[in-house]
Amino acid sequence: MQKLEIYQSLWAMELRQPGVPESPVEELFRRVAEAGFHGMCLDPAVHEIDHCLGLEPLFREYRLKCMVNAFPATVDELRPLLKLAADLQATLVNVIGQVMPLTVAEGVPVVRRWMADAESAGLPLLFETHRDCTLNDLHYTLQLIEEVPEMRLCADLSHYVIDREMRLPLSDRDRGHMHRILERSDCFQGRVANREQIQIQIDFPQHSDWVMQFREWWREGFSMWRRRNPEDATLPFLCELGPPPYAMTDARQKELSDRWEEALKIREWVQEIWSELDSE
Repeated sequence: MQKLEIYQSLWAMELRQPGVPESPVEELFRRVAEAGFHGMCLDPAVHEIDHCLGLEPLFREYRLKCMVNAFPATVDELRPLLKLAADLQATLVNVIGQVMPLTVAEGVPVVRRWMADAESAGLPLLFETHRDCTLNDLHYTLQLIEEVPEMRLCADLSHYVIDREMRLPLSDRDRGHMHRILERSDCFQGRVANREQIQIQIDFPQHSDWVMQFREWWREGFSMWRRRNPEDATLPFLCELGPPPYAMTDARQKELSDRWEEALKIREWVQEIWSELDSE
């Protein structure tokens, strides 16, 4: 039977609030495990590899799976990040590259090199569209996946929304573009945006239309994933609600919402979607 596994981002557990100490990392692992998440996601650049390797005992102690969002600053830097992922027995690597090819023609060899490196390492590799990164925007991504048909995506849909300043209701053009992204996605991330803000509070009434749009996209993406994958496949979903400045704050730098409670709510939503698809 197909399964859904939900991860929490370690980066998303940071507070980044002046005068408030960060929790010990072991406490964060314990909290995520006790809440019932399947795993924890790390976001390393090359200079953070040793720190991440030091977390391996916590993954074992709390029986959490590992996901890696890799940030290579050069084409060659993905290889040591893949080795880190292998050492941590990561279930997948999602590339958010800091290499900035200006044209699709320049981007194709970068993507193909990274895919070859991941194949040699024996790891599944996905690519995330993220502003100021290799896949910078929606239109670039759409062109690149046409040129590299075997390329698969990790869908953090918030970046597409704010990149294109999408409006609701969606135009036929935007709906079609997002359908193409969803059908190429093998992992999804939990964050809700609107056309001007990358991360909005999910329980504010003024945001309800965008919340519903993201839930519809997740359902559409899950449904397409289930149809094209075998019965024993597992879909990973990452709750990734970033700390300030992703999270909005007031004049005293206090966040406007509780990101941990929002992560639990998003997890509940995607579990409901999965259960509904099970019964269809």
